[in-house]
Amino acid sequence: MNAPDIAAIVVTHQSASTIDDCLSRLRAADGVVAIRVVDNASSDDTVAVVQRHAASDARLRFVANPDNPGFAVACNQGAAALGDVADATWLAFVNPDCLVEADTLARLRAHGRQLDGNALLGADLVGEDGLRDAAARRRDPDFAGMLAAMLRSPAAARLGVPFDPQRSLQRVDAVSGALMLLPRILFARVGGFDAGYRLHAEDLDLCRRVRAAGAVVAVANDVRVVHVRGVSSRARPLFVEWHKHRGFWRYFRKFEAPHRGAMARAAVLAMIWGRFPVAALRALLRRD
Repeated sequence: MNAPDIAAIVVTHQSASTIDDCLSRLRAADGVVAIRVVDNASSDDTVAVVQRHAASDARLRFVANPDNPGFAVACNQGAAALGDVADATWLAFVNPDCLVEADTLARLRAHGRQLDGNALLGADLVGEDGLRDAAARRRDPDFAGMLAAMLRSPAAARLGVPFDPQRSLQRVDAVSGALMLLPRILFARVGGFDAGYRLHAEDLDLCRRVRAAGAVVAVANDVRVVHVRGVSSRARPLFVEWHKHRGFWRYFRKFEAPHRGAMARAAVLAMIWGRFPVAALRALLRRD
């Protein structure tokens, strides 16, 4: 039997509705040697639930931030909080609304080992309704190309990549940050998450840098995980949409803007921020 060598890192914010189930499942998961929870200033019962789990399991420790520095910062804090836990050679970033099965992380690790431990892996994420999450399989954003595609057909600008039933391991440009597993050494090699992102696009950024470092990014199509989407974001839809669009703009400036002319940069800026009012209104209507 494999010795436990997976550290699960969970970032919480107003996650009381799912964190108990999430942590119960992680504590029962095969291969988990440590669990680190970083809470970003929750005002509900999230911290109380985490404290109860920590009191019952020495593997679980938590960091309670007095404010909300963002998902990327908190993920990096969780990885740093492992300290000298030498056995934690794999990192699993797990959203509090992801409900893993007992063998989920171990099966992802098995895929990673088949790739010589040089890979970042995601899972086949599905909602409670059984529908696949399009964010689980994505291509890199090409904002100038997306702008041109939108003029022809809005569907052509989407980032999602279709599920390939012929492949148990499907290579993609990017997977969802809701569930990622990668070697701890690889995470350190690429410098972790870019702390300049507050919400959204930090997973696209990490996947792109992992690939640039020579590693594989892939989805384990044979590992299905339920993702109860949007639990932490429902209370603050405008905040979430603002930082989502800000994240896309950061991603564009970092990877694509240096290779584009002034007109293309201006057009992408207008596309991203011109979409914000519509997206914000839709988010408000969904909440109501």
